[in-house]
Amino acid sequence: MNDTIENRYDFVMVFDVKDGNPNGDPDAGNLPRIDPETGHGLVTDVCIKRKVRNYIQIIKGAEKPYDIYIKEKAVLGRAQVDAFKALNISTGQESRKTVPSKLEDAFNELALPEGLVFEAEDESYVLVVASDADKKAINAWLKEEKPDKTITDIIKAALKEAKPRKPTAEETGRGRERMCRDYYDIRTFGAVMSLKSAPNCGQVRGPVQLTFGRSVEPVVTLEHSITRMAVATEAEAEKQQGDNRTMGRKNTVPYGLYLAHGFISAHLAAQTGFGEDDLTLFWDALWNMFEHDRSAARGLMSMQKIVIFKHESALGNAPAHELFKRVRISRKDFGKPARDFSDYELKVDRSGLPQGITIIERPEEKAETQES
Repeated sequence: MNDTIENRYDFVMVFDVKDGNPNGDPDAGNLPRIDPETGHGLVTDVCIKRKVRNYIQIIKGAEKPYDIYIKEKAVLGRAQVDAFKALNISTGQESRKTVPSKLEDAFNELALPEGLVFEAEDESYVLVVASDADKKAINAWLKEEKPDKTITDIIKAALKEAKPRKPTAEETGRGRERMCRDYYDIRTFGAVMSLKSAPNCGQVRGPVQLTFGRSVEPVVTLEHSITRMAVATEAEAEKQQGDNRTMGRKNTVPYGLYLAHGFISAHLAAQTGFGEDDLTLFWDALWNMFEHDRSAARGLMSMQKIVIFKHESALGNAPAHELFKRVRISRKDFGKPARDFSDYELKVDRSGLPQGITIIERPEEKAETQES
């Protein structure tokens, strides 16, 4: 049983990177993200969520109720269509246009966009436009591909007859519940599912929310020249007269220790169905996500500590920011640059713990509770 959680949680993640780029910024040539005013390194919440999602996919695959909604190369609208079909809710009326047999070869040569299907029916051929087809995207495709006028006219006529149906508020709610039930990341992090090209499943505010990770101290970014002993094209080989080398750049942080904070709401968990089994899986994902996300670009990334503050009640027994102050990290020796987690000292202050708060550490250490 995946019983809905009844406690609020606040937590701190402590992770580090050695000789790697923990989170590149595509707007800055994929350089490590930096706070320009302080020089502290940053890792976005989206980056952390991506690693959690990837871990869940590895452990659970596409198995429901642990499927992942936002995954690589996913078409989000398809999941919502599938949800409405599973609930037997009509998404509208598709259109079917008979196509003359002389145009069979011409249609077969086209790479039709999503929402259009050319198929045989009895002894003839038909063009099918799905009820939820994105008409704007198809019209844009027509302008770009510029097929024969006869083919264009058939497609446009079929588009006019396709009638998408707007779901009722009750149906939207049922669709939202189904999506939460089937997709782990929706009931965990939430999602916006009010897409124009798919049945509206509304919006979900997830019970698990994360902050950016921020380095304990300012970080230094290094740029390294690298050489590939090959070229990509014959033209490059001819230009280099057989030397065949390609120069590149690689950016790293020699060492950075990062803190990120998280919050888990029992009230939002009740709305999405996020339960105790989901919570256990989430803690495992946080602890193990770097172990299954290795690459030369990211260097050595490791989760060093997770400090969890479990509240006795759903509303909470103490402000999160006050609890976070109990996690203290200090440098042991300022006479040399930090290059390892052992260069720091991490302490969790358990004195004067507010009533109803339990501290749980990972790696596991003794739990201490001040009962109410």
